[in-house]
Amino acid sequence: MPPASPSNDEAAVAITMRAVGRVSQAIAEGDGISILVEVSDADAAGAAERQGADVLVSRETTLAVREASQLPLLHLGAVREAGSVGADAVVVRTDTATWDAAQTAELEGVVRVGNTEDLERALEEIDPEILLLSADLAADDDPLEALLALLHDVPAGKLAIAELRDATAADVAELERAGVDGVLVSSADVATLVGVEPPDV
Repeated sequence: MPPASPSNDEAAVAITMRAVGRVSQAIAEGDGISILVEVSDADAAGAAERQGADVLVSRETTLAVREASQLPLLHLGAVREAGSVGADAVVVRTDTATWDAAQTAELEGVVRVGNTEDLERALEEIDPEILLLSADLAADDDPLEALLALLHDVPAGKLAIAELRDATAADVAELERAGVDGVLVSSADVATLVGVEPPDV
């Protein structure tokens, strides 16, 4: 049976040992699993916030999303672009050069990992606070199961975000039960994913 992922309280204590970023703080201090929503414009950002999103995610190089909401903003593009759009954090690859660029830009780094090799490299070379689990999938793989398998290797004290863009309420509940701290979705109906109860065991 896989080891339990650290609780939000444990992760929050670990974060106090380092500089606290807005994204990690929102996830660690949240009540239950956090919902990170990818948005493309100001209207979508405002709607996501009203429906209970914890963090906004954007790949667009525009200030519109930042100006529409006070929620923490995670950028999916380049480090240079993240700084120009007022992002609080940026998703980076598992390489030290990109990580160092984010730190220099005073951005919180979220390291994307797609498999156990990525995860091992990230932990050995970077040791990030937040990991974005974005499982590499074969044609017949189940995305949810692949993410849960990758979660198995995440050590205690890390915040784990699962990238499951078409997640259902049942998927979110299963991820929460497994110990995932946040889920990145592209759902336009965030309210259906917020506050779901984990399934009984």
